[in-house]
Amino acid sequence: MSSRPSINALQCLVEQLKLEASVERIKISQAAAELQQYCMQNACKDALPVGVPAGSNPFREPRSCTLL
Repeated sequence: MSSRPSINALQCLVEQLKLEASVERIKISQAAAELQQYCMQNACKDALPVGVPAGSNPFREPRSCTLL
């Protein structure tokens, strides 16, 4: 057996590299600005900074029912 890659494996590698090279790229500063804008627009819907209303919180402690 040879340790060299087969022709099919090399063709797959070339196709993958072509695909990766054709991906449109943007600058980090642009991506960061877009991410910041998205976060600011959706902050009112985010449960972490706003909090979850007590009535719709699925993780709240279950209440026990006591009958006297």
